[in-house]
Amino acid sequence: MDLRDFYLLAALIACLRLDSAIAQELIYTIREELPENVPIGNIPKDLNISHINAATGTSASLVYRLVSKAGDAPLVKVSSSTGEIFTTSNRIDREKLCAGASYAEENECFFELEVVILPNDFFRLIKIKIIVKDTNDNAPMFPSPVINISIPENTLINSRFPIPSATDPDTGFNGVQHYELLNGQSVFGLDIVETPEGEKWPQLIVQQNLDREQKDTYVMKIKVEDGGTPQKSSTAILQVTVSDVNDNRPVFKEGQVEVHIPESAPVGTSVIQLHATDADVGSNAEIRYIFGAQVAPATKRLFALNNTTGLITVQRSLDREETAIHKVTVLASDGSSTPARATVTINVTDVNDNPPNIDLRYIISPINGTVYLSEKDPVNTKIALITVSDKDTDVNGKVICFIEREVPFHLKAVYDNQYLLETSSLLDYEGTKEFSFKIVASDSGKPSLNQTALVRVKLEDENDNPPIFNQPVIELSVSENNRRGLYLTTISATDEDSGKNADIVYQLGPNASFFDLDRKTGVLTASRVFNREEQERFIFTVTARDNGTPPLQSQAAVIVTVLDENDNSPKFTHNHFQFFVSENLPKYSTVGVITVTDEDAGENKAVTLSILNDNENFVLDPYSGVIKSNVSFDREQQSSYTFDVKATDGGQPPRSSTAKVTINVMDVNDNSPVVISPPSNTSFKLVPLSAIPGSVVAEVFAVDIDTGMNAELKYTIVSGNNKGLFRIDPVTGNITLEEKPAPTDVGLHRLVVNISDLGYPKALHTLVLVFLYVNDTAGNASYIYDLIRRTMETPLDRNIGDSSQPYQNEDYLTIMIAIVAGAMVVIVVIFVTVLVRCRHASRFKAAQRSKQGAEWMSPNQENKQNKKKKRKKRKSPKSSLLNFVTIEESKPDDAVHEPINGTISLPAELEEQSIGRFDWGPAPPTTFKPNSPDLAKHYKSASPQPAFHLKPDTPVSVKKHHVIQELPLDNTFVGGCDTLSKRSSTSSDHFSASECSSQGGFKTKGPLHTRQFSSDTNKCTWKERISTKERSL
Repeated sequence: MDLRDFYLLAALIACLRLDSAIAQELIYTIREELPENVPIGNIPKDLNISHINAATGTSASLVYRLVSKAGDAPLVKVSSSTGEIFTTSNRIDREKLCAGASYAEENECFFELEVVILPNDFFRLIKIKIIVKDTNDNAPMFPSPVINISIPENTLINSRFPIPSATDPDTGFNGVQHYELLNGQSVFGLDIVETPEGEKWPQLIVQQNLDREQKDTYVMKIKVEDGGTPQKSSTAILQVTVSDVNDNRPVFKEGQVEVHIPESAPVGTSVIQLHATDADVGSNAEIRYIFGAQVAPATKRLFALNNTTGLITVQRSLDREETAIHKVTVLASDGSSTPARATVTINVTDVNDNPPNIDLRYIISPINGTVYLSEKDPVNTKIALITVSDKDTDVNGKVICFIEREVPFHLKAVYDNQYLLETSSLLDYEGTKEFSFKIVASDSGKPSLNQTALVRVKLEDENDNPPIFNQPVIELSVSENNRRGLYLTTISATDEDSGKNADIVYQLGPNASFFDLDRKTGVLTASRVFNREEQERFIFTVTARDNGTPPLQSQAAVIVTVLDENDNSPKFTHNHFQFFVSENLPKYSTVGVITVTDEDAGENKAVTLSILNDNENFVLDPYSGVIKSNVSFDREQQSSYTFDVKATDGGQPPRSSTAKVTINVMDVNDNSPVVISPPSNTSFKLVPLSAIPGSVVAEVFAVDIDTGMNAELKYTIVSGNNKGLFRIDPVTGNITLEEKPAPTDVGLHRLVVNISDLGYPKALHTLVLVFLYVNDTAGNASYIYDLIRRTMETPLDRNIGDSSQPYQNEDYLTIMIAIVAGAMVVIVVIFVTVLVRCRHASRFKAAQRSKQGAEWMSPNQENKQNKKKKRKKRKSPKSSLLNFVTIEESKPDDAVHEPINGTISLPAELEEQSIGRFDWGPAPPTTFKPNSPDLAKHYKSASPQPAFHLKPDTPVSVKKHHVIQELPLDNTFVGGCDTLSKRSSTSSDHFSASECSSQGGFKTKGPLHTRQFSSDTNKCTWKERISTKERSL
């Protein structure tokens, strides 16, 4: 099967499919000769077509269009809005419309037309058949106004002679219905014979004998009438001639003959040979053949009759499509008045001699033979209605229709011989602007005949393509500090449309105030000077819009990056940086961070820092700006450091700036209060009995070399005021009388005053002893000092007020008991020593060294060394703190240089009474050096409470403690130490701590006047100094 056969098969299949959804039929019947604007029908009403859109519910505007061929004069018209059909001014003449058709069937004459319903979404093809009924608008007519008939004179009565029949273009009842003989003179009558085809043939009847000698001619009239209303008629003159006698007339062998001849028969082809015979002889037997009067002139032109032989031949080319059947009446006459009649029916058979006909009627009106479509027209847009036909019959008349080549159009069969030409896909003007193709109609004859019709379609551009940018994102870079009007780039977009639809204008979007854009050329320029430090990047849009209707547009993003120039110097966040650090901060600690910025970028922003005028006290990281200490801080030595810092960027040329830096050393509470008044622990104040309440009887004054709250002091009496006789001002330290002294208050009063700072997080404090002697006079000062020394035997948490009188009354008894007890102790020691030496000579030297090493701690050894002096002077009072201080001898290799460690403990009662509301923190053990004054010489354990032994390097419990400031007896305080004090320390570690603590529950903090600090042991060392005055006493 070749390509042509494939197309033929496809088209044939398409022809067999009828889309009932879009193709419908209507039949109307009208009468001919109707005037103009007579309504024939209403398409939407007759087909029940709704104007309501089922999808949206809104009224749809439908358009009804009559599909007609260009140049045709339509017989009807269709209202485009309502779909009503009306007659036009063109006359509908049935006889002209259906000329040559058979008149046997009344409804045979009709014409067809096609109406389409638009738009395309509602498309329908309506095939309308209009049957034209006959009206009596034609009168029957005889072939000739004078009819001549020859009748022999010997004709018998009732003999019949045919009269040429009349014809009427009208049909049915409007055709020939009646003949009437007028003025028959009673000689002739009229009879009508009806043929099987329905034709009425008139016959003349001889009613009387004829005699040519009497009358040889009769002239009458014959009238023919139709059956229409109003009735129409016509007349003809019938002239009868009476001839001589001719006994016999010709006779045809067959009165009815039917023959078939192909329409392709050449001229001269014999159709039929007619034979008639006559019984006469001579001249009366000579037969002559002629066509009867009823033979149409067209038939006479196609066929020739031999008058002598009766042979009918083809004298012109036959065309079955014009006339398929020819009826020929042949008369055979021998010269008599009554010829013989034979009817020959010639059937012209079909030959495939006609190519198919293509009737192309456009739905979309063409312009100069070209159909214009918009590229936005949808698929299945109807272009034309194509009707194919073939005058041939049977197989020769079967036609298929197809499009010759591949185009975005196709033929859609709606009836057996009709197609809709419509689009098969979306059209694209930018792809193909014009189409020219042929529609082929081919019949099935052998050989097949074809017909083509050329269709030209041009597309109209629609604005269906927006402008397209070459780059959806346009990235640019420009250096800052540019000149105004600097050319940046040319922005370009293209549009696939044509004409004004492709004319593009450019427009800047928002955030583009720094730029100018030429609307037509797309040239982008800088309208301002860029400063990268103010704005490093600009992001805006550019719109390209065409001039179509409606206009289409697209956008592109423009990113403009401003390149940096080194136009900014480094900038410090502060012109003067001030940092605050705690004293004792370790070396190489971070003390601050210098922050510097540079608004430039890249290498121009890379800043290096350096110190200009510092003597290596600090180290500055050149990149991070971190300042670290190269020294240890001691606020009391130097409270602040000031230097300059320089910042230099990496630009070319480089730019720099400077800033001042001050390091402020913040105070740490590392100094306990130092007592200024009273000047020593053995001084006293006289309180006369006449003193009035509120009067100042003594003054306690101390200083703290720290600052701020660390130097704010608070004075509190923690012991010795159980009667409430005295009161101390917590701020000034002034001790005043609360009430007037009574005689029972006479005597020595020892007040333990706690002096505490308000430091954070740990407060430091110092204890001081204030002695007040209540009496009118103080005549014997030595006696009072002796009482003071005796009070040293009384623990600090006990009140001596009640025991001062026994000290006065039993002074001598106490001295004697002490002398006797001392002598007995010395004798026992000597005895034991002699006994041991005798028995253990080898151990004597070691024992002797042990005794010498512990000499400063043993009261008995002191008595032994001073045995010879006990009669010359009074023995120094024993230490009053031995009841809560016990010093255990250590035996190092070198007793002179090895320190002795010990702790001081106070009773819990004193702790609760004095500093219950303070948190003093933990304290390490206190170290005493052997060369310090022997505290055992001053303090003797007389308390039943257990003593706490101090061993070397023994950890001490973390408890609160007080410290008594140590001074020479004539100008010092006796007390403990607070290891938080760093006043005499050279260490800068502000986190290190060293404290003295007592395990008795009363813990003190504070500095010792003669304290020394050892950095390797981190412990306090005590050194007691006994004044010359005390030794003399």
